[in-house]
Amino acid sequence: MANSKYGLGKGLGALLGGEDVSELRKPVGYINKEVAGARVQNTADVLRIPVSMIEPNPFQPRTAFDTEALKELSASIKNLGLIQPITVRKTGNEHYQIISGERRYRASIMAGLDMVPAYVKDADEQGMLEMAIVENIQRENLDPIELALSYQRLMDECSLTQDKLARRVGKNRVSVANQLRLLKLPAKVQHDLKVGLISVGHAKVLLGVEDSAQQEALCDKIIRGGLSVRQLEERIQSLGKEQPRPAELPEMYGRLKESIGRYFGDKVAIRRSDNGHGSITIKFSSDAQMEEFLKAIEK
Repeated sequence: MANSKYGLGKGLGALLGGEDVSELRKPVGYINKEVAGARVQNTADVLRIPVSMIEPNPFQPRTAFDTEALKELSASIKNLGLIQPITVRKTGNEHYQIISGERRYRASIMAGLDMVPAYVKDADEQGMLEMAIVENIQRENLDPIELALSYQRLMDECSLTQDKLARRVGKNRVSVANQLRLLKLPAKVQHDLKVGLISVGHAKVLLGVEDSAQQEALCDKIIRGGLSVRQLEERIQSLGKEQPRPAELPEMYGRLKESIGRYFGDKVAIRRSDNGHGSITIKFSSDAQMEEFLKAIEK
């Protein structure tokens, strides 16, 4: 399959038929995982920890969380479960402190979860942690998302590059990179891959589609229509031919996006029609970020 991305346009819903497969999705609850404190546990695996035993990290640099974004994540967790576990460290008997994932933790509580899936990290035993995660990766019953999360965890918590990670787990770098790319898929698609509603082959093809809503719609089509990987490729290619590709923006819009991007990173989107009409969308993370941008405009 070609490496180029496919822009499918606005007519996708009509072309796909609007399948609804929501009744096939059950929340991921990690029900096969041990509950924290039940017995001696492998810290490389996912444990289920009661929210009452978890406390936020007092050194968390992020103090403000977007309420609307939390509500959206909470709704996703309620429907799909918490797909990506948080990471905690044990601070005492039946007490844990969040290392990463406080936003997911807060959204899980909003969703009504009484337990959350978590990795338990012993911050003083880096070498043992790395060994335990690698050993966990070598198990044969990890699903594709669990495997990708384990790779990501090795990189984040053990400060490994993709090259070093590949050597640790005995894989080539391309294989590791492709596995990590699965984490770029929308939560719904990750869920369906995790529980076996779609295959890794399907997921890799969906990664070639730019828009997350289009990825989700095509994923529904795979499940409802029983599409093979080849049929999915053909469907995307035919849709790409039927839909006009967006016109390339004039050079000044690139400069504008770059200027605004100094304050908002890659969270700036510009849409423009052939007649010059359009819109600019900016996603911001705090009032302070907007205040800095406003001061720049006023100057």
